[in-house]
Amino acid sequence: MKEEGLLVVFPIESEPRIKRRSLSLCQEHLRKVIEVVRKIVQLIDAFAAGDANIVTQLYNEIQKMSDEVAASKRSAAQELAEIGAILINREDFLRFIFVTSDISELCKGISFRVLAIVERGWDIPEDIRRGIAELSSTMFSAMMRLRDMTFALGYGSTQVFEKAKEVEQMEKEVDNLYRRLELTVLEQNMEIPKILLTRDIIQLLEDTTDKIEDASNNARILALTL
Repeated sequence: MKEEGLLVVFPIESEPRIKRRSLSLCQEHLRKVIEVVRKIVQLIDAFAAGDANIVTQLYNEIQKMSDEVAASKRSAAQELAEIGAILINREDFLRFIFVTSDISELCKGISFRVLAIVERGWDIPEDIRRGIAELSSTMFSAMMRLRDMTFALGYGSTQVFEKAKEVEQMEKEVDNLYRRLELTVLEQNMEIPKILLTRDIIQLLEDTTDKIEDASNNARILALTL
């Protein structure tokens, strides 16, 4: 009787439905992360343009949105935990949510450092500011590929794997930009604090792209199980 009761509560056909719900949680969470990444690109563009007021405004928005991502992470993780062992690949969904949450945290760190430079009125050479803007734009292109592949999950793996290759290509472009920009920073005659904060920003942008690629790899795993 106990086994029959379990069959009633957890019918076999419920697993596809649970997978769809878990995927929906990942997609909704990713939407929130994308908005944080979008704001960081806008913040860096404002920094490159020398608009301190917009930088401050966007910094505050990013802090609020990052808190929303953290709340979404907790909520999604709790719901996935409550699903229990019926979802065999539950860990794959959790991993995707955790990795994409890391993207938001990295953006939060970038915004803090950019604001620190702006608040101190430090003059960062124009070519470096332009380089940082280009780096953030390329990082965002990788993020958009991740978005496309994540929302293609459940509709066949071909498009997912194609977009994953595009993410890899974007990551390589970011690596190349990062290396060139790092050398440019070191070649400039700037004070040590300016060099350290500027290098932190470009390093975090590169780290963010690495996390995007990690999330892409997680999405590929999900594609094989959905």
